[in-house]
Amino acid sequence: MGRQIEEMEFTKASSKGQVVIPTRIRKMLNIKEGSVFAVAADRDVIILKKVESGLSAQDLKSMKLVEEAWKDIEEGRYGVLSKEAFFNELKEW
Repeated sequence: MGRQIEEMEFTKASSKGQVVIPTRIRKMLNIKEGSVFAVAADRDVIILKKVESGLSAQDLKSMKLVEEAWKDIEEGRYGVLSKEAFFNELKEW
């Protein structure tokens, strides 16, 4: 049989959608600034899973940008650049 939740705590979302993880739970799970989480949702349940891996927050951000770029391409929201324009934009980036 699975473990039962011993005590529940409550928190609220900010105007930016940020949620504070209560201190007791942060200490219990050794959550520090920069800790990385996988987030999943099903109906009205949100699941946070602390990720212990070599992926940094910047890695995850880059993956999200790539995902958004592919979505833009699939939906026809992209432009065509010459080779020179592409490399100039890449240098600025």
